Amino acid sequence: MKNILLIFMLSAFICTVRPSSACTNFLVTKGASSNGSTFITYAADSHTLYGELYFWQSATYPDGTMLQVYEWDSGKYLGEIPQVSKTYRVVGNMNEYSLAIGETTFGGVGQLVDTTGIVDYGSLIYITLQRAKTAREAIKVMTELVEQYGYHSSGESFSISDPNEVWVLEMVGKGTVLKHDKKTKLTENVNKGAVWVAIRIPDGYVSAHANQARIQTFTWSNGKTSISSKEIDKIFEPDVEVVYAHDVAQIARDFGLYKGEDKDFSFSDTYNPVDFGGARFCDSRVWSFFKSVNKDMWEYQDYAMGKNLTKRMPLYIKPDEKVSFEHTAAMMRDHFEGTEMDMTTDIGAGPFKIPYRWRPMSWEVDGEKFVHERAVATQQTGFWFVAECRSSKPQPLAGILWFATDDAATSCLTPIYSSSARIPEEYAVGNGDLLTYSDNAAFWVFSRVANFAYLRYNDISKDIVELQQELESKYVEMVGLIDEHAQKLYAENEEKAIEFVTDFSVNTASATVKRWKELDRYLLVKYIDGNIKKEDNGEFVRNPNGLPVHPEHPQLPEFWRRLIKNDAGEKLKER
Repeated sequence: MKNILLIFMLSAFICTVRPSSACTNFLVTKGASSNGSTFITYAADSHTLYGELYFWQSATYPDGTMLQVYEWDSGKYLGEIPQVSKTYRVVGNMNEYSLAIGETTFGGVGQLVDTTGIVDYGSLIYITLQRAKTAREAIKVMTELVEQYGYHSSGESFSISDPNEVWVLEMVGKGTVLKHDKKTKLTENVNKGAVWVAIRIPDGYVSAHANQARIQTFTWSNGKTSISSKEIDKIFEPDVEVVYAHDVAQIARDFGLYKGEDKDFSFSDTYNPVDFGGARFCDSRVWSFFKSVNKDMWEYQDYAMGKNLTKRMPLYIKPDEKVSFEHTAAMMRDHFEGTEMDMTTDIGAGPFKIPYRWRPMSWEVDGEKFVHERAVATQQTGFWFVAECRSSKPQPLAGILWFATDDAATSCLTPIYSSSARIPEEYAVGNGDLLTYSDNAAFWVFSRVANFAYLRYNDISKDIVELQQELESKYVEMVGLIDEHAQKLYAENEEKAIEFVTDFSVNTASATVKRWKELDRYLLVKYIDGNIKKEDNGEFVRNPNGLPVHPEHPQLPEFWRRLIKNDAGEKLKER
């Protein structure tokens, strides 16, 4: 690296970046799912992300068209790249070919951030969805994009699925290493691009990632099941199950991060070494999903709590039973219930068993450091989904994006076919933002219900879950009927079939928001002022004169009353 000017944009030589936002992905292969679909989930969690449903119509472009790239997190203009001649329709994080992509940020080693890159992780997702049809094609597109135009973000784990396969791709930059060319008088980053590893999750297995790199050692190129980026076109050969950047270990050696042989190289241990936070705040969410589908995973609870970092979980496991859509969605609403980290049971939950803790997660009292748990379901979710890819259906009908905004535990998924030609107004980009309230925006409707529930969670959440389960169960049944009719239309006319599923998707999404508005009003009437109105057969009870009967005044639980007594002493004692 002689005669090269090294510019490390961060002060620490080996500092680990922990993102302020945090996301969760669960991955289920078709052989592990109860209905033969693949599933990937995504909770896009950030205190500054507004929940909305992105949409790009398919299009064709003349030669020479350029695509402007803006950083997803900040809106910062990064540059422009050549546009392809044809792009595909994209609904949220899924395209018309039932390709779906999610992500979680792990940050990684600070000096590997490439500040000169044009493509950030968010743009990488949505540009790829417009250009690729399958998971393997997506990996090729994503890795070639960062190689050609530079990778602007820090470390990232991507979930990539199509109707037949599920992959995990982990990527981190190669640092900002600038070289000035005297002839052209231009300065360029000679380390442009990224190092990465992509692994196909074996059929019949499940995986997960949550802001901690998960890929450790892997099989190096053997020309059949594992290939390097120098042979990227071989990714389409069916036996290939591991693909990696040819310099994935060498870059680590160049930066003094690794000294061993290729065969012993661990991506995670090198580029994102697990620490207490990586286990307790991140891999704990992976563990919670894993132990829900495989009882043997309970033995990793100490690791998940950050007590034993030597016993890391495998990248993927085989579930004890087939995993259903319902279970996958339910785990996106998890608060560590039934574990030592159960957020409803410690004193921080208050008298109403609230499974939420306001930020920051780390805090200090009397010179000692403590943490709040970081569960899967969290208040700062912008949007979340379960992407269902179905190989049993014809291409335009194969993908369903089960989508919702705000907190997963207090919102409702609505099914949106990924071939939909338009999206519902309630979820559309531009209908409100994080600083602009819109009473017709799904994000604000779900947020109103969620924030009211946080006041008296143990009671109010029961009403929310009841409607949640009612609607989602009904939607699962409705999708079966819609599929049946849509396939008949598809046999006659593809455009009519797409219009039919579009109407269903839009109307169902709008109806979901309408029902949640009704729930919002109902909850306010029922629980106003700390009371609970009495009901009979779904109606609030009135006396013979038409006035409301006296409401219930539920008493605070005994443990909380005792805390008040011990704190107040004689002041509140009845004389």
